[in-house]
Amino acid sequence: MHKHFNGAKTAALFGAIWALLLGLGSLVGGGRFLWIFALIGVATTFYGYWNSDKLAIRAMHAYPVSEAQAPAMHRIVRELSTAAGKPMPRLYVSPTQAPNAFATGRNPQHAAVCCTEGILQLLDERELRGVLGHELMHVYNRDILTSSVAAAIAGVITSIGQMLMFAGIFGGGSSDDERPNPVALLAMSLLAPFAAVLIQMAISRTREYDADEDGARLTGDPLALASALRKLEAGVARAPLAPQQDIVNASHMMIANPFRAKDVSRFFATHPPMDQRIARLENLAGGPLRD
Repeated sequence: MHKHFNGAKTAALFGAIWALLLGLGSLVGGGRFLWIFALIGVATTFYGYWNSDKLAIRAMHAYPVSEAQAPAMHRIVRELSTAAGKPMPRLYVSPTQAPNAFATGRNPQHAAVCCTEGILQLLDERELRGVLGHELMHVYNRDILTSSVAAAIAGVITSIGQMLMFAGIFGGGSSDDERPNPVALLAMSLLAPFAAVLIQMAISRTREYDADEDGARLTGDPLALASALRKLEAGVARAPLAPQQDIVNASHMMIANPFRAKDVSRFFATHPPMDQRIARLENLAGGPLRD
């Protein structure tokens, strides 16, 4: 049982982002075209979800590795996936010294786990086991679907906001009675996309907490993951990734924020503060998590 109620928090955040979408849609043609935006959201969600493994692997220029090339990684993932009763995912390595790892794929049967060369050099085998347990739980918890839906809805809200801004500046509606207040239009067009991105990031943070907890229980060693997170925090500070667009799009899948702290504000961070994640894992090692 998750003592921090991350599942309930995720559901509440999804309710908030859908409320934003419905509120914005109601301003466009009196809500007559809301179904169009819903269809766009479904289509973009499906594309991102179905191709999530290819998009993330391509963004990190990763290559597949055999058991001979990465014996420890293969052994750990095979043991953990067997313990979870799930199929063995495909394994990749990204040729970068920035230490990080991520899992992707639309379901356990089409999953891929990727480690950077930097993280394989930085962590010992016990810590790597903690990281891989975390990443496997992202797949088993269907977090790829969750993040794809959140990103798609946020994207639709941003598109509607841009349309509303255009309408607020140049006018909209066939008569004064049908034309919404231009000040309200401009306010919604600016604030709604901002709020949608904040909610999307908050959803990502709640899923990280669950993956930490569930991954620690899968490995039976919360302190291994806590130790890995400490090293990763220092390692990313020494060797961050450049915030290029394709990397930004995949960053929410990674176990640690891959960018310099000054490049990402706390509100727009896709990951919870590292000290809070470590504290929760240490509490889990000593007994039940505290609220």
